[in-house]
Amino acid sequence: MEQNIFESIKKANEYGREYWSAREFYKILEYTEYGKFLPAVNRAKESCKSSWESVDNHFAQVSEMITIATGTVKETKREIENIHLSRFACYLIIQNADPTKESVALGQRYFAIQTRRQEQSDQMLEDGKRKHLRDEISRHNTALAITADKAWVKMYGVFTNYGYMGLYNGLDAQWIHGKKWLKKSQKILDHMGSEELAANLFRTTQAEAKLRRDGIRGAENANMAHFEVGNEVRKTIQKLWGTMPEELPATESIARVEKRLKSEDSKKIGKSNTPN
Repeated sequence: MEQNIFESIKKANEYGREYWSAREFYKILEYTEYGKFLPAVNRAKESCKSSWESVDNHFAQVSEMITIATGTVKETKREIENIHLSRFACYLIIQNADPTKESVALGQRYFAIQTRRQEQSDQMLEDGKRKHLRDEISRHNTALAITADKAWVKMYGVFTNYGYMGLYNGLDAQWIHGKKWLKKSQKILDHMGSEELAANLFRTTQAEAKLRRDGIRGAENANMAHFEVGNEVRKTIQKLWGTMPEELPATESIARVEKRLKSEDSKKIGKSNTPN
């Protein structure tokens, strides 16, 4: 049995999300009956709970209609219970299945490799998003600084803090540094994940637009406008049941992300230049 047998039974739902059918999976793992396979599934669910993952997100209970051969011209259909398994669910099941089966050993290798590949892919996606958003914030911060200067703002650091306080529930840059355990020399924006960067990019662009649109003049008025914009972004996150920005963890430096992206680009260039 080859490892790609697991790839051959992979399906995708209407949203493009991959899954495996438990009714097919148990046969690949050489179980003679579906009922004998379910104890491994139940153990996998317990492992899922221990990992603080939602069981329903990885083990989706579904009902399906199947055709039963009756030996007559007329076909008979019957409803059966099935489970749509995520890649993580399959990995957990295999870890809890009969290790003496050759198919289980192959599955362990297959899903370990695929899980690692997915993790690397997710990391590169997050890296790309962080790099793009960080560059955008730098660009829009420049535009905001120019607009703030035209609004007679002379203490730009104070003005920036008002925006942070609106978004971060009263926390200014110094307090954010402390809450995220950053060193004084580390820039807050350089250690934000893509979710937090996106919130701050929205704050920056909307603050700059508000100063221009409303013709705001005077440091006090500009500071309050920046605070209001940050607070409105915060309210939007709350309405969407999102994680508040001060609760999001600090991430590795954007410098390391850029270095990793350059390394990946070099690998791609090297592969493209390899003669066939």
